[in-house]
Amino acid sequence: MFNNIKAVIFDLDGTLVDSMWIWESIDIEYLKKHDHELPDHLQKDIEGMSFSETAHYFKESFNLQDSIEDIKAEWYHMAKDYYAHKIPLKNGALDFLKELKEKNIKIGLATSNFKDLAMLSLDKHQVTSYFDTIRTSCEVAKGKPYPDVYLKAAEDLGVDPVHCMAFEDTHAGALAAKRAGMRVIGIQDDLSLEYKSDILEVTEDYILDFANWNRNP
Repeated sequence: MFNNIKAVIFDLDGTLVDSMWIWESIDIEYLKKHDHELPDHLQKDIEGMSFSETAHYFKESFNLQDSIEDIKAEWYHMAKDYYAHKIPLKNGALDFLKELKEKNIKIGLATSNFKDLAMLSLDKHQVTSYFDTIRTSCEVAKGKPYPDVYLKAAEDLGVDPVHCMAFEDTHAGALAAKRAGMRVIGIQDDLSLEYKSDILEVTEDYILDFANWNRNP
C-alpha cells in the first residue's frame, strides 16, 4: 500500500470527516434568506472551490449585495457549531492516522474549507497533533481542481508529490491531487456518488471508508 510513499495528504470534508451534508443545508438556508432557491447544479458548480471563490460565485450568480467577506463570515458562523460539536470522523480514520504515524509517514491536510473550521473539527476529535501541515485553498492562487493546495502541502512536508498519496471524495479534489502528480485514492461520500464513475477515472482505488480499504463499495 505504501511502497515509495513518504506522505499522505487528506482532504477534509467528505474524506476525513462526514460533513458534506451540512453544507447543502447551509446553502439552502442561506439562499432562502436571500430569496433564492437552491439550484440543482449548485453543488457540482462549486465543487472544490476555495471559500473565497465560492463567495464570489454566490455574489455574482445570485446578485448579492453583501461583500465577499460578509458572505464568508455568515457561512462561518452558520457552520461553526457543527464543526465544534456534531461532525464525526469517517469510519476508521483515527486508526488509519495512528497507522501512518507508526510507519513514520508524514501527514498533511489540503482543504477547501476555512482553516478555523478545520481546526475546530480536528481539535474536537483530538487528532490535530497527527498533522504536519494544514493548508487551505484560500492560501494558494487557485482552488481545486487546480493542484495548488496539494503542491503547497507537499512543499510544507518536504516531500516530492510523486511520493505522496492523497485521499479525496470529489471529482474536483481527485483531479487536483492527480494534477499535482500524486497517487490518489477515492473515498465514498453520499453527495459524490453521482460522480463515482468520474472519480474512478482519476483514482487508483476507491474505498468505502478507512476501515474497509479492500472492500470496494
